[in-house]
Amino acid sequence: MFLTTLLQTTSQEYQYSLLSLATKGGWLMIVLAALSIIAIYIFAERLFAINYAGKIDKNFTKDITDYILEGKKKSALALCKKTDSPIARMVEKGIERIGKPLGDIQTAVENVGNLEVAKLEKGLPLLATIAGGAPMIGFLGTVMGMVQAFFNMSTAGNNIDITLLSGGIYTAMITTVGGLFVGILAYFGYNFLTSRVSDVVFKMENTTIEFMDALSQRGESPAETAAPTLEIEE
Repeated sequence: MFLTTLLQTTSQEYQYSLLSLATKGGWLMIVLAALSIIAIYIFAERLFAINYAGKIDKNFTKDITDYILEGKKKSALALCKKTDSPIARMVEKGIERIGKPLGDIQTAVENVGNLEVAKLEKGLPLLATIAGGAPMIGFLGTVMGMVQAFFNMSTAGNNIDITLLSGGIYTAMITTVGGLFVGILAYFGYNFLTSRVSDVVFKMENTTIEFMDALSQRGESPAETAAPTLEIEE
């Protein structure tokens, strides 16, 4: 019972200590707190979206290839529409272009792929900005704190006391720690999400290659404007 009470008291004192230290950092700590909330939101939202985009049935590519080789265009389109993923939307655009030169089909697929990648990267530039800007805001607080400390010294005359410097030093040190903390979290979050986007892009490229190979096996010639086109029976 005594140990439990002691632990609770210590925990309350620790929480109070962190809160009190944060408040001594001044108004810049509010800015850093807002940036940390934004960074956490972007990371969580993008992580969910990227993970969802990267999930696809393992049999999707095989089924699409089989449909293409068998000339079942409607079945391939239906499967793409039923599958909500960037890969499916890329393949769907390619199937809609069947009958045109292979180069036109590949261009259409790549254009859709670029749009899908841009959607996945939405919010990442802001996260990168927070990663670089938060430490700068912290250093700004450091400069402001030191200016405050020296100003207090200059106005104190011969009655210089350590308490005159404590406020400025608190601001200088705490904002630096806060800025670095937010910046480091945002930096690691940005790089992690970037690596996940790269994984999804790799899957998209691999599926595009397999899709174009399937079209080539159906008799589509290389990307020439006058190349014979492929007609798929529906």
